[in-house]
Amino acid sequence: MSNIASAPHQDSPLLRAVSTAISWAQAIPYSLVAFIARMSIAGVFWRSGQTKLEGWHVSETAVALFQDEYRLPLVDPALAAHLATFAEHFFPVLLVVGLASRFAAAALLVMTLVIQIFVYPDAWPTHGTWAACLLLILARGPGVLSADHLIARRFV
Repeated sequence: MSNIASAPHQDSPLLRAVSTAISWAQAIPYSLVAFIARMSIAGVFWRSGQTKLEGWHVSETAVALFQDEYRLPLVDPALAAHLATFAEHFFPVLLVVGLASRFAAAALLVMTLVIQIFVYPDAWPTHGTWAACLLLILARGPGVLSADHLIARRFV
């Protein structure tokens, strides 16, 4: 067997261009990727939470939504509306700050799974995108642009 690296096609301009592009992509700092994932998914949930509020209170429309459309099993619609509204504000703030990021990502991942399974099972492409951002943060952490990183540097 010949060495693939010494094969003549390895010197083609197309393969060099692809190799260069891959090198550039691999040079993207993980912390930038994590920061974008954190901000993006936080925005999705924050905006959803905002639609459930009237001033500082959970709207009757939000409660009706949980009663008529979402219909989660075993959870009172008013309680579910309040819990979801709280979660959609609290956990995104943690992600933006980068504090308890893995915990916040796990909580929002569970919420995503509940939405996928019980509320909108046909929306798996959207929920898969959310899950990818959340799993990235859960698996690899929030990156250096986070309070978690500053805390870890100080105490670890």
